Amino acid sequence: MNLSSSTDAGTLVVTVNESRIDASVAIQFKDRMRVETEGQEGRVVLDLSRVEFIDSSGLGAIVASMKELGTDRRLDLSCLSENVDKVFRLTRMDTVFRIHDSLTDALAH
Repeated sequence: MNLSSSTDAGTLVVTVNESRIDASVAIQFKDRMRVETEGQEGRVVLDLSRVEFIDSSGLGAIVASMKELGTDRRLDLSCLSENVDKVFRLTRMDTVFRIHDSLTDALAH
């Protein structure tokens, strides 16, 4: 699972550099998210601009990553494709996460 991260104005931005988050990579995703966010403070924005497909395992991995951050940190999502956005809305996870149309929008909030 290829993730990269950078910091912008105190916000950690983690970018998923893969087209899918599904059962075949869900555990790797959780492990990489843990590595990327360990020792960091503050809000995390997950940039999903390159992700075209997500299944229930991938969704579960994102939720697990949010829980791993604890109650004092927040995980926001940005740049969801139409298919990925549909999964979040159908599962009502759009009520759990703050979803931003663009990374610029996410960083402004």
